[in-house]
Amino acid sequence: MPRILAIYGSPRRKGNTARLMAQAVAGAREAGAEIEEVILRDLKMSPCLEIYGCKKNGRCAIKDDFQDLYDKLTSCQGLILASPIFFYTVSAHTKIMMDRCQSLWVKKYWIDQRPFGQLDPSKKALFICVGATKGKKLFDGALLTMKYFLDTIDMALWKSLLYRGLDFEDDVEKEPASLKEARQAGADLARELN
Repeated sequence: MPRILAIYGSPRRKGNTARLMAQAVAGAREAGAEIEEVILRDLKMSPCLEIYGCKKNGRCAIKDDFQDLYDKLTSCQGLILASPIFFYTVSAHTKIMMDRCQSLWVKKYWIDQRPFGQLDPSKKALFICVGATKGKKLFDGALLTMKYFLDTIDMALWKSLLYRGLDFEDDVEKEPASLKEARQAGADLARELN
């Protein structure tokens, strides 16, 4: 049974991003995955203060809710991460979590001295991203951010579900095909990890 960490990065509890994420989580559970859900807005997490206390052992020196999340990120086999777009990148909650993974970057590249770009091919991530506008480059910043974040946690981006034109809380309810696609992607990720 694959262990998947599902991270909700939206500030809205019942918005479009959360609804799509819930579908992906349901699909992964139906396919036999063990899911642990984390809602970033509920955590008390400081931004990275760049004090480099992590140079000692690769653990962040700031004592807050990130310590527990660090362990979850390093022990999961798969990740489902969902974030809305804010100024062409991920939400502030999501970015704070990613920035705090600087400690994992330090561990991987400074302490363990792993070659750059080397990933564990068995660890995979599904990224769900929702934007209000229909801009051509709407997801470019978020996808680059995800790529380098996932490199830090030693995981490959398996699939991205990118949704444009969803702004108000219930917009995704008018898009049943998108909800179905998210559920199927969650199930497919669980099967891929088996």
